[in-house]
Parts: sequence; C-alpha cells; structure tokens
Amino acid sequence: MSNIFSFIGTVGKDAEVKYTPSGVAVLVVSMANQVGYGDKQKTNWVRVNVWGKRAEGELVNYLKKGQQAFVSGELSQGEYTTRDGEKKTLWELNATVLDLVGKKADTAQKAPVAAPQKPPQPPHDNFDDGIPF
Repeated sequence: MSNIFSFIGTVGKDAEVKYTPSGVAVLVVSMANQVGYGDKQKTNWVRVNVWGKRAEGELVNYLKKGQQAFVSGELSQGEYTTRDGEKKTLWELNATVLDLVGKKADTAQKAPVAAPQKPPQPPHDNFDDGIPF
C-alpha cells in the first residue's frame, strides 16, 4: 500500500541529475510547499526524485530556481540532525507526475500581443451581379 501526495511548489535550487551505482538516473530537485495562511504560514521543503528515462530528458533544463511545478507521487518522511545538533524532518517524494506550471518567478518577459487584423474587404465598385434586389 502506498500513499500519494500532490502539490504545486516552487523550485528552490536548480535540479540535478545523479546516477546510482548501478547506473540508474535520478533527477533531484528541492521544492518549497507553503501551507497555512497569515501569521501561521510556513514553508515545507520536499526533496523530489524523478527516476529513469524521464530523469535523463530535457526536464532538468526547465527545473530552475523559481520555476513552479505540480508534483505527485509517493511521500516518505525521515529525520536528520543539522550541524548545530537540531533534529529536522526530511520529506522525500518519488514523483510519478511532474508538470511545469506558471512562469519562473514572474521574471519572464511577456511578448506584446498583436492586435487582430481585419480580413481584407472586397472593393465596393458599382457592378452588376445579377441580383434583382
């Protein structure tokens, strides 16, 4: 039995492709997920892993700091100790779905939208088209 966790988050550091000792590719990206609202809002950091052929594709070129993405997959929780001796929770998601959404940190320049042009009109010459009215 597995659990599925889905969220839209923001990439905190450019993605990297790493390889296991057996040669399997894994794309690793750290994503921020904000929960709560107002004074109670906090940020959870989730390490997202994409395994296999998709990890070796073009995805790494698009998962740059500030990019938003939707991810879904199996979530696991661990614990680690910082250099200061503080215990922290580690969230890790093995993604089965990763889709880019939005634009990178609102820094993308929008191209000007051209006004739609009217189709050319036929000339209005005096002509006899044979219509009696």
